[in-house]
Amino acid sequence: MSVESQNFDDIRPYNDAEIPNAIEQLVSDQEFIGAIVNYRFGSKAPWLTAVLSPLVKWYLRRHWRSLRTVQDVQLYLAKYLNQAIKKTSDGLSWSGIEKLDRNCSYLFISNHRDIAMDPAIVNWCLSREGFDTTRIAIGDNLLKKPCVSTLMKMNKSFVVRRSAKGPREMLKALGQLSAYIGDSLRTGHHIWIAQKEGRAKDGFDLTDPAILKMFYIDGKRQGLSFQEYMASLRIVPVVISYEFDPCDAAKANELVQVATEGHYQKSEFEDIESIVKGITGYKGRVHVHFGKCLETGFETPEQLAALVDEEIYQGYHLYPANRIAAGQVSSAQQPTTLDIKAQAQFEQRIAAMPEQIRDQVLKMYANPYHNAQKQKAE
Repeated sequence: MSVESQNFDDIRPYNDAEIPNAIEQLVSDQEFIGAIVNYRFGSKAPWLTAVLSPLVKWYLRRHWRSLRTVQDVQLYLAKYLNQAIKKTSDGLSWSGIEKLDRNCSYLFISNHRDIAMDPAIVNWCLSREGFDTTRIAIGDNLLKKPCVSTLMKMNKSFVVRRSAKGPREMLKALGQLSAYIGDSLRTGHHIWIAQKEGRAKDGFDLTDPAILKMFYIDGKRQGLSFQEYMASLRIVPVVISYEFDPCDAAKANELVQVATEGHYQKSEFEDIESIVKGITGYKGRVHVHFGKCLETGFETPEQLAALVDEEIYQGYHLYPANRIAAGQVSSAQQPTTLDIKAQAQFEQRIAAMPEQIRDQVLKMYANPYHNAQKQKAE
């Protein structure tokens, strides 16, 4: 049974036939237009928004009228992603993808550092290697604005309903999500999903077994064992390594506040601000590693989670910042000119931060190194 024939309408991405109407919704959304004026011209003055809004709407209708399918949208966005990668990084590389079969669909379970760039960069790598792009799992906490929801669904994002209340509603939402993911994979679509809810703000990548239990709901309904069903999903761990995290100070500030005050209150649109900072902020070098497909060696969610973690820890690309933060830099390592430059950049980055968050930032960069070393020892 296809996705369209099941009751997935409230969580699935838009299909090709829905793209023209979605574009018209965006162009007609005054808040969306106002945000573009503010971003492009750096002013929130009501008079300027009123003057420029008609021009922005005309420009968008003119330039977006050729976008008729999901692929059209992704190709259009790919141009801007390419510009962002060139402008905000010192290069993007990837490995492990040669072991994957272009004729298979995969469930990519990824470490999570950046809200928008993580799945975008994974899709960039897949596309460059001749694979279809993934359908992207995104929490409904990011979809508070209609224009954001429309943009995400145009770009193959499907909704994870974190806001479901009560055991019955939560179980229904999880069952629907599990069925949607299973159906997508059976019908030839890749899936990208983070290894746990939310970003790893402390740099410690750890798979939540609850995510794996959610996948299995549909398999259990079919009467399959955990190992049998999970093997059929063709799970591939993916690790994204950023040399510098554009949101490192903001993440550290949140963690410090939680540790010292017991709580942290997000501002209304803080997640959206994090998305913008993640896209436009400097990242240094970026590497994506696709691990091996996990089909054996586990019987429980906890055992499978440990295998995902193992692949992520082994595949993490360590940079000078990680070694500096872990106190593991020595002249015997014979650093390259680029590494020496990166070391100076990192030290200047730390020195420019408020003193109360520096230790937390260092832990954030050190944790991938410690995890990799622990994995080697085991």
